[in-house]
Amino acid sequence: MADKWKLRLSGAAAGLVNGLFGGGGGMVLLPLLSRWCGVEEKKAFATCVAVIFPLCVLSAAIFLLRTDFDLSAALPYLAGGLAGGWLGGRWMDRVSAVWLRRIFAAFLLYGGVRYLL
Repeated sequence: MADKWKLRLSGAAAGLVNGLFGGGGGMVLLPLLSRWCGVEEKKAFATCVAVIFPLCVLSAAIFLLRTDFDLSAALPYLAGGLAGGWLGGRWMDRVSAVWLRRIFAAFLLYGGVRYLL
């Protein structure tokens, strides 16, 4: 088991990123758990999902309380996200850790390029 302080600091980093940017804490948490804390990769992916959900709920609640935002604008994304999350959860056991890492890296690369352009 990883050092509890490493796990706590990893969670704090994920929460900070999620709070600052409204998401993305999992991009920070996954490498920290798998590389720095020594958590097995598939367990790290699953842990990220379990941790990010409450962080997103908290970040969204704070954002909604502090801004003028129409929640109904997010509903189409929520429906797609729920469907994608369900499919991803079902397929996770069928995909090797190597391919999960590659797919994750591809999404990070795509997002980084899109953000810069």
